Order: sequence, then structure tokens, then C-alpha cells
Amino acid sequence: MEKQEIRTFGRRHGKKLSTRQQWLLDNLLPTLLPKNESESELNILEIGFGAGEHLRELAENNPNRIVIGAEPFINGVASLLSAITDETNSVRPEYKNIRIFADDVRDFLRNSDSKFEQIWILHPDPWPKAKHEKRRLLHAEFIKNLSNHLTGNGEIIIGTDHWEYYDWIIEELKKTNLKVQTPDLPTIETRYQHKNKAGTTHPKYLVIKN
Repeated sequence: MEKQEIRTFGRRHGKKLSTRQQWLLDNLLPTLLPKNESESELNILEIGFGAGEHLRELAENNPNRIVIGAEPFINGVASLLSAITDETNSVRPEYKNIRIFADDVRDFLRNSDSKFEQIWILHPDPWPKAKHEKRRLLHAEFIKNLSNHLTGNGEIIIGTDHWEYYDWIIEELKKTNLKVQTPDLPTIETRYQHKNKAGTTHPKYLVIKN
């Protein structure tokens, strides 16, 4: 029997969606699924985009690139759909390059040979309790798998305000042959960054390359 993957994210649903949000999920989301597009067109992936603030910024700043967001939390997906559409429920021009995978990113990667110039992971769930540590997404095997989806000069950018998790990721990276930088990047504003449940002074970032 095939071993079942450990779930690395929390709940799938939050509060009840509005009528408009449910319509967008039922009718618009299926039109925004990632396709097996060529490497030259498919450039940026964000894993766990939350409500999509940073994903929208990526789309606006990279109009000639396809920007894919993977997020299993349906309320976050609904928030993004609401933000990228106008009063007629059509996607605004500046967000035409967004694609959405509303599920576990591992399922997307398993069935895709896509390559990315950038893969962003901002504020992944740190699963701070010791008994939950196995649920952490950014273990060595997963990061090595991500690196197989990078273009030649591609990079994985990770940000977290949970410093113990940051140190844990660095230890995991020592199990790989990947190149790791620890740049002092300006704080990237997201809803989860503002929550800062870890109570730290600022997020820490990692940039990973092959």
C-alpha cells in the first residue's frame, strides 16, 4: 500500500463564503487552473498565498509572466478571486496572468514538469509544537523536489517570522547540496506577516539555488 503523505496545512475551510465568493469559486476558478504551459511562459510560483496580497503584487510587477498560486485554504482562494475581479466578476487586466491551484502544491508538482524562475514561500505554518513538527512543509526532501522545478538561474525564496522554524529549515538544508543565502531583505507585507503570531521583531529570509 502506498504511504499516505502527511498533511502539512491546517483547515481547508473557514467562515461561510459570500454568495459572490461562492459563485467565483464555482464559475471563475475552473477557468484559472494552471495549464502545462511552456517554460518560457511559466515563470513564478507562490506556495501558500494566504489571501493573495503578495501574489497580486507579483502579477502586477511581472505582466509578461504566468504567476501560479497554490493554496488549499478555500477562504483564501475566495478572497483572492474577489480581489482580482471587477463588478462584472471578470478578471481585471492587471491580473490576467494569474493561475490558481486550490489544493496541496505537492499534487500540482507531482503532475507537472513546469520550471520556475522564482518559487515563493512566505510564512508557512511553523507547526510549533514538537509533536506536530513532522507536519512542517519545508523538510529537505520537499525542498530538493522544489529545486527540480527551478530554471537554471531560478531561486526559492522563503520567509518566516518564526525564528525557530527558520533555524530548523537551515538544518534541513544541510542535508542537501543546494546553495543557500540569508539576505537581509526588506519586510514583505502580507496579512500573515502583520499577525506575527511568533512575536518576533521581523521576518527572516532564505534564498535557495541549485
